[in-house]
Amino acid sequence: MLRRTLLASPLVLAATAARADWTPKQPIHVLVGFAPGGTADIAARLAGEAIQRKTGQSVVVENKSGALGFIALKAVANAIPDGYTVGIGIMGSLAVAPVVPGSVIPLDLDKELLPICNLVGVPMALIVRPNAPYKTVAELIAYAKANPGKVSYGSTGNGSTNQLAAEFFAAEAGGLKLLHVPYRGGAPAVADVAAGQIDMFFGNVSEIVGQIKSGQVRALALASTRANPMVPDLPLLTKDIPSLDVNNWFGLVGPAGLPPEIAGALTRLFLDAVNDPTSQAVMAERGLQPIPQDGASFKATIVKDRERWAKVVKQGNIKAE
Repeated sequence: MLRRTLLASPLVLAATAARADWTPKQPIHVLVGFAPGGTADIAARLAGEAIQRKTGQSVVVENKSGALGFIALKAVANAIPDGYTVGIGIMGSLAVAPVVPGSVIPLDLDKELLPICNLVGVPMALIVRPNAPYKTVAELIAYAKANPGKVSYGSTGNGSTNQLAAEFFAAEAGGLKLLHVPYRGGAPAVADVAAGQIDMFFGNVSEIVGQIKSGQVRALALASTRANPMVPDLPLLTKDIPSLDVNNWFGLVGPAGLPPEIAGALTRLFLDAVNDPTSQAVMAERGLQPIPQDGASFKATIVKDRERWAKVVKQGNIKAE
């Protein structure tokens, strides 16, 4: 028995080493649940381009848009756990939707998906109509307190990150009473801010920087603890309200059955891409900030953000459409 065990040991060690040294032998497909050109799509393509540039490994980005990204995430969950099909998971899908009553989620996020690593984040900017009587965050808060229920804000729908950011702001600013106006997308909401139809909107700075720089809307602050290269002079909202750090993150997830050695290899591959100086320069140009978190840290971020947004949802009595 001892002899058989000793003879088998080198084989076991070799198999273990082979698994630990897993490298992809075919293209990696990254499923993105949103349209081309959006932040999730940009994050996936930037990482894929860096991986191909640094290692020669082919990465194919596939857009399966719809249902807050859940169509793509369901496809990832159903994929063979061999490392060749992964997807982009965003804060709105993984941390916000699970705590908003009425959200339609076609899979068990915790049992069917595995957090591989976090990639990038983009802070939200607070914009207001160009003819608004307030030009600073302090003036907006004072105006809203003096006119309860009269300051309106737009969102991309009930339970969206835009709505939660506004309600978070309202609560942290001393319990402001704001009027919610839901839209079917960010573009019409921003257009109505520019036209003076609604008062304010929280949006990813990378997606509304054009309207800010052209003067179509007035930007009051960035919901971040650090300046963003796209709007380097924009005041930080955290200086007025320290808790208002709202950074929409975009991470990588895989099917729950993904072996640890493959998940670890993918983590290293994608985090190397995020940490690549060329990638970071492009990210800065697009308003993105690297968030190089491994699987455990990414999971902790998801849990922490669910706790934070659950409090906002309860305070604002927010429900999905």
